Amino acid sequence: MPQFSIAVSRSPPLSARRRGKSLTCSPRLRLLLAGLLLALAVGCREESLPAYPPAYREYAYVTNGGSHSVSVIDLLTFKVVRSVPVGKNPTGVAANPARNEVYVVNTGSDNVSILDAERNQVVATVGVHDRPFFLDVSADGRRAYVANSGSGNVSVLDLEARQVIATIPVGSHPGLARVSPDGKIVVVSLRQQNAVAILDAVRLQVRSTLDICQGPEDIAILPDSRKAFIACTGSGQVAAVDLERDAVLALLDVGRTPIHLALKPDGGQLFVANFDSNTISDITTTTNEVGGSYLMGTNPVRSLVSADNSLLYISNFGSDSVVVYSIETGRRLATLTVGSRPDALALTASQDFLLVADTRAGDVALIRRVVRKGTPVWALITMIPVGTEPNQIAVKNFMLKKPPLE
Repeated sequence: MPQFSIAVSRSPPLSARRRGKSLTCSPRLRLLLAGLLLALAVGCREESLPAYPPAYREYAYVTNGGSHSVSVIDLLTFKVVRSVPVGKNPTGVAANPARNEVYVVNTGSDNVSILDAERNQVVATVGVHDRPFFLDVSADGRRAYVANSGSGNVSVLDLEARQVIATIPVGSHPGLARVSPDGKIVVVSLRQQNAVAILDAVRLQVRSTLDICQGPEDIAILPDSRKAFIACTGSGQVAAVDLERDAVLALLDVGRTPIHLALKPDGGQLFVANFDSNTISDITTTTNEVGGSYLMGTNPVRSLVSADNSLLYISNFGSDSVVVYSIETGRRLATLTVGSRPDALALTASQDFLLVADTRAGDVALIRRVVRKGTPVWALITMIPVGTEPNQIAVKNFMLKKPPLE
């Protein structure tokens, strides 16, 4: 079975920047409600899980910013199998698509922890520069890029050698460094400079710097590596940038505080979470046009598109809910109450389970999708306790190199 990994988009963790009051129910009541919802959703019949070979493993890695750890959830049993101590205030996590490794960015200790996914333990720690938040891994699994917001540079990691091979000055307060699918370009959002830096990933140097719009943060790059979209939280816009000519193509008006971008796997549509407008905007990437904006809940903070391009999942930070939206029909299919202050999202490899990090509750909500008489339904089935202030999730599945004895 080929290796497979999923990671949530790496926009800045909202739990670290926004606080507020929330109402939560007791864990016992949550479980009772979850059980009732599941019974209604699946018709009180038990659904069997896929039969996996003995060597198959699938884990979710949840960074806990407040407890300086990573919770490892076995996605075959939905239990936490290990809590791994890492550096201070872990804020980002990414899985290697080619190696059985997971990388954790520690903002408080200015380093990256490397986890062996087969043993689920830290095997190396690599120092970077001041206040890193996130890490992006190239498609071939050989390099990673870390924007250091406090030192105005990007650290380039050789993942085979487990060391920094270059430190590239880029500009003021880089928030995110995103590598293109072909591995040749890295786009860096410069939050205080209202610009993006475009790096040559072969020569390891800045190729150009473009002024775009106010407060650029999240970045999405199309599958053909020719165009990038950057969300600008300060001006309520998304910038479209031509990566072949290093030119700004358009500034697209969306909603207030566009905080996160979710790209369809086929690259045809982009969805923008507008935190302070309570909306999701839809952008057609070929024409650089905004199709519309749709109310989804209070303070949408993350969204995630299913692998078949048909569904959009949205976490509403302010209303403690997750919305399931049909891209094909343009309507909501479900709205589910989860824990307090939901943020990061991730799907399992089968696409049947959605994980939601509840930043204030300190747990991960597990939502299951089942199909009844040709109609999909979703239900919250459990809350998995993790650490304090969970903020990011990465999913990694693989075959063990040395299969266990049956």
